[in-house]
Amino acid sequence: MLDSLGSLRSLTAGPWIYPVVATSILLDVFLPVLPSGFLVVTAATAAATATAATPDVPSLLPLLLCAATASVLGDFLAYRLARRGGARLDRAIARSRRLSVAQERLGTALTRGGGLLVVLARFAPAGRSVVSLGAGAAKRRVEEFLPWSALAGVTWASYSVGLGWLGGQWLGATWFSAGVSTLALFLAGGLAAYLIRRPAAAPAPAS
Repeated sequence: MLDSLGSLRSLTAGPWIYPVVATSILLDVFLPVLPSGFLVVTAATAAATATAATPDVPSLLPLLLCAATASVLGDFLAYRLARRGGARLDRAIARSRRLSVAQERLGTALTRGGGLLVVLARFAPAGRSVVSLGAGAAKRRVEEFLPWSALAGVTWASYSVGLGWLGGQWLGATWFSAGVSTLALFLAGGLAAYLIRRPAAAPAPAS
């Protein structure tokens, strides 16, 4: 256990962990295979048992702010690129059933003020990419998309950091603890994907 504790802390020790986490989160809107969630959870797991003798271990609040900020910036970058993508991007979305459906559902949700879809998509595998690109391609106004993106980033970052911290508190700063917390993050993603894919309820007939 002590070896595991040492290796986990050595991996996340030092101020470099913040730019690495931020870069991974910023880019995984374009490359969803990047392990940004695992990095956040692992850093938070190490932070859970930090003491005065371990000053290089990540701090929870800076880690949370770093993750949330990078998430919102990545979403906004994807949104802006898609908004300016022009006809080529429109054709690419039209060829993708997943992107087309997401674009249609997102437009309806944002028009009705139901941006909860943006928050759910932040947890679903590749959902963040689909929603951010879909919002830009659909030419949604930034004031319709960005507040929900900010809420999604803060919610995801808080959940990820919280999982790592709780795992570290209960199971210690070990790789097993980081793995359990990461599994919980993936399970939340699976639930979010299920909720997003559920058919929308049919409107009630007019009386």
